[in-house]
Amino acid sequence: MMDLLIRLEATSISAWLRESPSLLAFPLVLAMHTIGLGLIVGATVIVDLRILGGASRIPLKSLERFFSIMWIGFVLNAVSGLLLFAKEATTVGVSAVFWVKMSLITLAMWVLIRIRTRVFDDPLADTGPVPASVRMLAFASILLWAAAITAGRLMAYIGPTQAESGIQFGS
Repeated sequence: MMDLLIRLEATSISAWLRESPSLLAFPLVLAMHTIGLGLIVGATVIVDLRILGGASRIPLKSLERFFSIMWIGFVLNAVSGLLLFAKEATTVGVSAVFWVKMSLITLAMWVLIRIRTRVFDDPLADTGPVPASVRMLAFASILLWAAAITAGRLMAYIGPTQAESGIQFGS
């Protein structure tokens, strides 16, 4: 596994992201990751809060259009996240906090898909109260995204550093 991480981190795009002073390198990728996160989590929380009873005058089905925003955010985060991972693959790839973050995101996406099928594929979604099981999914979604964001931030403070990995790139 470490050989793969070393090769990934040694690619020219990884070196460019790590070493370039250009605002089009690491700062842009990090900004895109932040924007993607805002899109997916922001749109998801709007839907979740509506499911939990907020803004009850807004028909639930009208929020279905937010799913396209969620998917745009997810794709933006996946692409920028892969680039950020490659930049420090030997450090991030062995971080337990990173794998916790990935697990939380996987669960949050599974919950999102469950909400989509349980609510938005139901033609009777706006005709009665939201079932308790769906409200639990919405609550779980908010908690999972909050935990994933927290884990992402903790990666900067908990776990191995590049110096500890013993692998140095560049001069």
